Amino acid sequence: MTAPARKREPPGPLGEGQIARLVESILEDGKAESISCIDVRQLTSITDFMVMATGNSRIHTKALADAIVERMKGQGVATNGIEGLPAAEWVLVDLGPVVVHIMLAQVRALYDLEELWNLKPANEE
Repeated sequence: MTAPARKREPPGPLGEGQIARLVESILEDGKAESISCIDVRQLTSITDFMVMATGNSRIHTKALADAIVERMKGQGVATNGIEGLPAAEWVLVDLGPVVVHIMLAQVRALYDLEELWNLKPANEE
């Protein structure tokens, strides 16, 4: 069964892959751990890429999410929504073509999104 097609909005000045790479760079600069990017274009119409990273504390996960929102705003990329605040154990940042999941290690291990999608990260291909 295929997912229903979503209305594809132009991503703005950056393409989908560029947004994903910029998110990875922001996460690296913020000292996130275990960063992975999965290309889900063939699996869902919800988004094109999922980027996952581990923060070392609730304050860290919130700071990483804030950094992504601010840097994307500066690049002209709108944030569609942020979920998971103020608890900040798992923060989701929806950038449209890229959805970012920033989790504490124990939450990431519990939900194991990479295994759920059963894919190798795009940056390991």
